[in-house]
Amino acid sequence: MSVLPDEIDRKILAELQRDASQSLDEIARKVGSSKTPVWNRIRKLREAGIIGQQTVVLNAEALGFEACFFVLIRTSEHEAGWQEAFLQALLSRAEVQEAHRLAGDVDYILKVRVKNARAYDAFYQALISEVRVHNVTALLSMEEIKSTTNLPL
Repeated sequence: MSVLPDEIDRKILAELQRDASQSLDEIARKVGSSKTPVWNRIRKLREAGIIGQQTVVLNAEALGFEACFFVLIRTSEHEAGWQEAFLQALLSRAEVQEAHRLAGDVDYILKVRVKNARAYDAFYQALISEVRVHNVTALLSMEEIKSTTNLPL
């Protein structure tokens, strides 16, 4: 099903991005509609795959996860078997919040959230024990300046 969001859909999506815990009544009031049409639009947007998984954003530092590393990985392995093992290694580790395959000199970048440098080292040692990598560079984030999942609707 192909759905092209109209202006009201975009307003609904913007409200859901801002705070998905709002009631349908609140969202409907803010977008100038009523509850049932808003619910039907949300359902259609979900069915179309525009709205994905709903979750809660936790405060990592308040939970003791004070270190955020961006890990640059270069590999000389590009076979399907290696890629599958690498994917499984990443998927099995909760510390990996994001993973991207890149174009350019670096093959992959990971966003890894851990409690401290010692926890990062444990993550690193476990990863390289499972998959062979050519080069790993870890960059410690000193300060998170901006972090959002919101799209510019």
